[in-house]
Amino acid sequence: MRQTSDRIRHAIGFELVGLLGAMPLMSILFGVDPMHSGAMGLFFSVVATLWNYKYNAWFDGYLQRRQGNSEKSQQQRVIHALGFEAGLLVITIPVMAWWFEVSLLQALIMDAAMIVYYLFFAYGYNLAYDKLFPVLGQVKAQSCSA
Repeated sequence: MRQTSDRIRHAIGFELVGLLGAMPLMSILFGVDPMHSGAMGLFFSVVATLWNYKYNAWFDGYLQRRQGNSEKSQQQRVIHALGFEAGLLVITIPVMAWWFEVSLLQALIMDAAMIVYYLFFAYGYNLAYDKLFPVLGQVKAQSCSA
C-alpha cells in the first residue's frame, strides 16, 4: 500500500496538472472569465485534493482487504475514476451554480464537461503515476514471482 507522503504527492500532482488543463477548457467552452473560473477551480482543487486523498486511501484499503493488495485491474481503474467523480458532484454542482450565477441545470452541464475531462485525465494520470511511482512491496513481489 502507498505511504502518506506518496498519497500527498499523488493528490497535489493530480490537482495541479488537472487544473492546468481544466480551467482554460472551462473558459473556452463556456465563455467564462479565466480568472473567475480559475478562482473557482482553485477552490474545487482544494476540495478535490482532500476528497482524492480520502477516496484513494479508502479504495486502496478496500482492495487490500478484498484481494490482498492494492493493484488495480482495468475494470477497477474505471470504477475508481467513476467513483471519484461521483463523490465530487454533491458539492460541485450547487457551488458552480452559485459561483457563475447559473441554474442548477446549467451548472450540471458545465460540471458534466469537467467530469468528462477529469474521467479521462484521472485514468491517464493514475496509470502514469503508478508506472512512475510503483508501490515498492508490489514491485518486489512481482519481481520475485517472475
